[in-house]
Amino acid sequence: MMVCEFKPGLEGIPAAESSISNVDGQNGILEYRGIRIEDLASQSTFLETAYLLIWGELPKKEELAEFEHEVLYHRRIKYRIRDMMKCFPESGHPMDALQASAAALGLFYSRRDLHNPIYIRDAVVRLLATIPTMVAAFQLMRKGNDPVRPRDDLDYAANFLYMLSEEEPDPLAARIIDVCLILHAEHTMNASTFSARVTASTLTDPYAVVASAVGTLGGTLHGGANEEVIQMLEDIGSMENVRPYVENCLATKAKIMGFGHRVYKVKDPRATILQNLAEQLFAKFGHDKYYDIAQELELIVEEKLGHKGIYPNVDFYSGLVYKKLGIPTDLFTPVFAIARVAGWLAHWKEQLAENRIFRPTQVYNGRQHLPYTPIDQR
Repeated sequence: MMVCEFKPGLEGIPAAESSISNVDGQNGILEYRGIRIEDLASQSTFLETAYLLIWGELPKKEELAEFEHEVLYHRRIKYRIRDMMKCFPESGHPMDALQASAAALGLFYSRRDLHNPIYIRDAVVRLLATIPTMVAAFQLMRKGNDPVRPRDDLDYAANFLYMLSEEEPDPLAARIIDVCLILHAEHTMNASTFSARVTASTLTDPYAVVASAVGTLGGTLHGGANEEVIQMLEDIGSMENVRPYVENCLATKAKIMGFGHRVYKVKDPRATILQNLAEQLFAKFGHDKYYDIAQELELIVEEKLGHKGIYPNVDFYSGLVYKKLGIPTDLFTPVFAIARVAGWLAHWKEQLAENRIFRPTQVYNGRQHLPYTPIDQR
């Protein structure tokens, strides 16, 4: 019997061949379908980037206009889903509400017609269109308010901010949230994407695929990390507390949230872009003292741990941006999910092209050949 080397967490084990995104962790490079993330962040829109990820090429002008129109047309959700969401407990985490709501979409739209390109496109459009609506709806309903209807004259990002507050957002705020969605749309074989591909490999419907991935994203070691960053910055509280905080973490081997990455050994390129977005926001809407704390924290962590390749990741500055935009802390990860739906769907579509169900093996380390003990002898 062949003995395989055990790798906890499948670290370093290729799980699929993919042409969707690529990371060069040594040089801090992230590309979607071969295009640098810096170029997409400065020149593209989220829906154009989603199209690129899912269909493999940048759309022509007419293709993009048609795609945007389809997404706009499908933003509203079934009243029965809305009624179901009203029954969710107000104290529930928005990620749990989103997972349940995404799964519920399958009750209405799942046909598992996975060889039909029309079904695939319809599912892509519907998930991209309705996930932001469901996130915003739960945010208002848990406060006892009716959800805000989408506005057909607003683009994807501006409409999401509008549905959260029923106020038309500042154009800079709308553009910044759109860039944030681009930055979070895809990132190779991370935990939630692996979950999506495993679920997709069973040939279930795309709504179950997304619900599975949402559940995985909710953990504090994945999408929930940006919530933990804000809590950490608030706990530090002041500039003079930064160095003692870092030194205490190092002494107790506690994790410093927002730093380090399984792939990047330099500063995450998305963190650099997010830092610039934060500065734009603060310049227009007022400074945030926690940004000063974050900058000081970055300097001291680099001083102490830079030689180990530990630098800010995407979670470090994203929470500060969302906070300045007025997004509640426990909504940070659902916003991440709105973006990452594009990547999950791209991997779903790629998995279907040459599918083989995932069935990894294990290393058994339990007891063997034990006799059964009758209950009266135990």
